[in-house]
Amino acid sequence: MRPMPERSVSIHFILSVYIMLFAMLINMFFFLPSVFAGDMRGTHLALEEQKSRLRAKAIEELEKAREEARLKAEEIRNDRNALKNAVEKLKQENEELAHNNQEMEKEITILKEEETALSQSLEESIAVNRELAGLLRSNAKDLENILVQSLQSALSVDINRHDFLKPMIDQEKFPSMADIRKMASILFDEISASGEVRLDRGMIVDRQGVERVADLLIIGNFTAIYSIDMDKGSQNSTEIDKASQNSKENNSGRETGFLLYSDQSQRLFALSKLPEKNIVRNLVAYMKGEQDDVYMDISKGAAIRQLTHQLSLREQIPKGGPIVWPIVAILGIALVILVERIIFFLRKQINADKFMKRLEPLVRANRWDDCRRLLESSRKRLIPKVLLTAMDFRDQDRADMENALQEAILNEIPRIERFLSTLGMLAAIAPLLGLLGTVTGMINTFHAITSCGTGDPRMMSGGISEALVTTMLGLSVAIPVMLVHTILSRHVETEIGKIEEKSVSFVNMIFKNKNSFVVHGKKKQDGQDV
Repeated sequence: MRPMPERSVSIHFILSVYIMLFAMLINMFFFLPSVFAGDMRGTHLALEEQKSRLRAKAIEELEKAREEARLKAEEIRNDRNALKNAVEKLKQENEELAHNNQEMEKEITILKEEETALSQSLEESIAVNRELAGLLRSNAKDLENILVQSLQSALSVDINRHDFLKPMIDQEKFPSMADIRKMASILFDEISASGEVRLDRGMIVDRQGVERVADLLIIGNFTAIYSIDMDKGSQNSTEIDKASQNSKENNSGRETGFLLYSDQSQRLFALSKLPEKNIVRNLVAYMKGEQDDVYMDISKGAAIRQLTHQLSLREQIPKGGPIVWPIVAILGIALVILVERIIFFLRKQINADKFMKRLEPLVRANRWDDCRRLLESSRKRLIPKVLLTAMDFRDQDRADMENALQEAILNEIPRIERFLSTLGMLAAIAPLLGLLGTVTGMINTFHAITSCGTGDPRMMSGGISEALVTTMLGLSVAIPVMLVHTILSRHVETEIGKIEEKSVSFVNMIFKNKNSFVVHGKKKQDGQDV
């Protein structure tokens, strides 16, 4: 409360005096008639008395007003001092509050900075935790794929060893340290097992679809090989192919082959087709410790599966259709011709140079009977048979002898060139038949597509594959037949050239001997004449 000023106290006093005067005037107005009616003296006395009383009363009221004013002034001064003290106190408190406010603002600023730093740290921690959780979930997915696709799972005691990863992958819980340690332990076990080559026993599904215990050879995570006993019941109930018989022959009644791993069922299945005999022999020897190397599939089954799609020549021939059999017949005819030609040339072959060296001394000595006997002893050969013709013309001139030899050579040429044209024709026909089979097969394939549509790519690829079998067989027959034809043609030309060369050599040998004999006779006759 603010103190009242001194000016307002004086105004209050003046108002009190005016009030007293106004009251006196009112009394005088009411008592004026009585003054005029009574005694003027009494009136005057009464008035004086009344005036005295009023003066006394006014003085009393004045004193009272003064006292009240003094009290009021004192009270005001006290209030003023109290208010001043209160103001001073409030100023001090205000200064203290302002100072405290400044201190609090500084503290608030510091706390805000700390809050910002903590918020950033919290966000970074949350981001790191999220990144860590995502990384762990990603690693958990990778580990699950590794475990599911690893053939070690088929041999593990805990078949569902990757089930503990599902809550982490599905984000049902944050990975704990126990989960991380377990992941690391299983991953190290998988790494260790994938780098080992070991023999083991385990459950497999054999080629008949029956679960059996087998001896296993595990080569890391790449290849699994099995060896089981072939019981009589399975042999009687199942058709054993040639590869299976080879496997049993090499392994004393045991079947050995490759295994395929199924990541869906996490089991090992025997390959439906057994490998070839040399591969089986290698697998058996390695499992027995008798060999240091072994066949393995680094593609984890992709290459092994191709064994089931490989067809032998005996299996491919019937798939080519009826056109295949004429091609096979051409191959048979070509083989017969080849054998016949080989036998012919082996029987007619002779070492011409060595034979001519044996014949030359006899010609020089004019031992014609010995020459004839030597030629007749080898007359089944080509060169002696042709040269034997010249013996009958040794007394004729050179032209007659050469004509006789040329006739004999021409007579032998058909026998030498026998079946060469046939081989050339067969080499030309075989690819044409193959092309014909392919065209007819493609026509049948397109008819099937027209009837059934293109919904099954296997049907289309199978039909095209069968259609191309005839082309493959046709080219497989034509190429060697053409090669044989070329070789035989070259050999025939060589033989004919050799016959012609030795024939000319024989003619020159005879007439050289004749000329020397004539010259020697003339010299002898001239000597006698002298």
